[in-house]
Amino acid sequence: MTEPGKWAQFLQFAAKVVRLAAPYFSSEEKWKARALLFAIVALNLAGVYMLVLLNEWNRGFYDALQNKNQPVFWQELLRFTYIAFGFIVIAVYRFYLTQLLQLRWRTWMTAHYLDRWLANKAFYQLELARFSKQADAPPDNPDQRIAEDLNLFTSDTVGLTMGLMNAVVTLVSFVGILWGLSGSFAFDFNGSAYVIPGFMVWMAVAYSLAGSVLTHYIGRPQIALNFKQQRFEADFRHHLVRVREYSESIALDRGEPVERTQLGGRFTTLLGNYLNLIRAQKRLIWFNSFYGQAAIVFPFIVAAPRFFSGAIQLGELMQISSAFGRVQDSLSWFVDNYSSLAAWRATTDRIISFEASFQALQQAELAHTQDATQSDHLRVDDLQIALPGQVALLSGSGLTLSAGDTLLVKGPSGSGKSTLFRALAGIWPWARGRLHLPADFDARVMFLPQKPYFPNGPLRTALAYPATPERYSDAQMQQALCDALLPRLADELDREDTWGQKLSGGEQQRLAIARALLKQPRWLFVDEGTSALDEAAERTLYERLQALVAAQGGALISIAHRPAVAAFHEKQWTLVDNAGGESRFRLEAS
Repeated sequence: MTEPGKWAQFLQFAAKVVRLAAPYFSSEEKWKARALLFAIVALNLAGVYMLVLLNEWNRGFYDALQNKNQPVFWQELLRFTYIAFGFIVIAVYRFYLTQLLQLRWRTWMTAHYLDRWLANKAFYQLELARFSKQADAPPDNPDQRIAEDLNLFTSDTVGLTMGLMNAVVTLVSFVGILWGLSGSFAFDFNGSAYVIPGFMVWMAVAYSLAGSVLTHYIGRPQIALNFKQQRFEADFRHHLVRVREYSESIALDRGEPVERTQLGGRFTTLLGNYLNLIRAQKRLIWFNSFYGQAAIVFPFIVAAPRFFSGAIQLGELMQISSAFGRVQDSLSWFVDNYSSLAAWRATTDRIISFEASFQALQQAELAHTQDATQSDHLRVDDLQIALPGQVALLSGSGLTLSAGDTLLVKGPSGSGKSTLFRALAGIWPWARGRLHLPADFDARVMFLPQKPYFPNGPLRTALAYPATPERYSDAQMQQALCDALLPRLADELDREDTWGQKLSGGEQQRLAIARALLKQPRWLFVDEGTSALDEAAERTLYERLQALVAAQGGALISIAHRPAVAAFHEKQWTLVDNAGGESRFRLEAS
């Protein structure tokens, strides 16, 4: 790749970083954020000023030592006390305000991305898109992006930005001092005399430039290795969580050896990448250590001839060494922070890819809409549903569901029955067509999946979800549990547990039905929501669900394979093979 190409890439990356950082500093917290940033900048400038005072102090103190001037020696020690106290105050408040800014920025960004992740079912669509095997599939582990990467991004961005600013200001402050102290270097070449003014400045520039180039060459592999390491760590952690969540199924299947093998494989991958990262860091530490140690004596070696010739005194030599060190440190900021920059770049790239995934979802949503009307029916026109990757699955048009209907959706396994429900719910991104929905559909619809979700905590919270438990009385909750054939739980509303694991499959389905009886939806979709129940319990609960939607003036729509369930439905939509059509299956009313 050519240098202009690299420069263009850098500018593009910088623009993306600005787009990530800018929203906070123009948000509702902008004045507090800007005030904190201004205070941190001011403290950094004050810290550089204290370094300038310390550099001047070096000359007076060491001259007093060389001249054995005791009064000036004690005077300079007193002056040092003032400078040291200033350093301490600045360091404490710079740390405190920097941490405060990082915390506030992380809090804002976390809330911002949580809102976007949970809005418009984005969290669900991102998971679907991630498994679509498309080239532009979104990044994995969004939980890591929000919980870990945002923390690293805010802390590293503030730290590195302030460090770079501090280096620039220190360079500007000390380059003039070093220029004035270093004198000129005269030499003859090819019969001509040459003089280089500010010789020590040029030596510091040459030393730092050589170090920066070599550091980039040696440390460049760390960027990709850091990126991979974060992904491998997250994958390993996610698999551990999966084992915990499905512990009972794994135990019943005697799947421990398989899980151990898979976990071992993921950890081996993680470990192998980490070893490569350590080796890359070791090479960089070899160079940085040599570079740093040589920098200690380098200014003395260069300035020693002038000292031994009597052109400068010890105090001036120490001042030159101090000024050279500050200039060299400033110019070597890239060298000293290369590993941190590599880790920051990897973190930022992950957040940029996370941000891009939201943009892609927003573009996709514009391709299909749902029209809310005041009518009491649901109508499907020109519906086209595809699988991830845009593989056409089913189509249908002119299908109507009215209030008071009971409808069974039938079709072979894999024909798209559950996907149809997802499209009607508005969460399936690969759906096209027109859905005419009742005005109260979003407010009074409920879906009962085969495996419902229950938050951990008190039973009343799991029962009322997603509403707050305060919305319902204890009597209402207890009645719903009894009607759902769970009377043993009626007196355990305040018991805390992991209900998604504690209850059997049938009990979980009954608890989900209790939730429906409690919420009293008007439009109820049941997707194999009674598949884990015995026939007697299924019959009893379907009778109660049927009575529920009839009382609410709504409709009951089910997916089920058991013939007994068909008795509770007057209408059917059937998915039939669409041989020769654009989609695999066609939805027909029967």
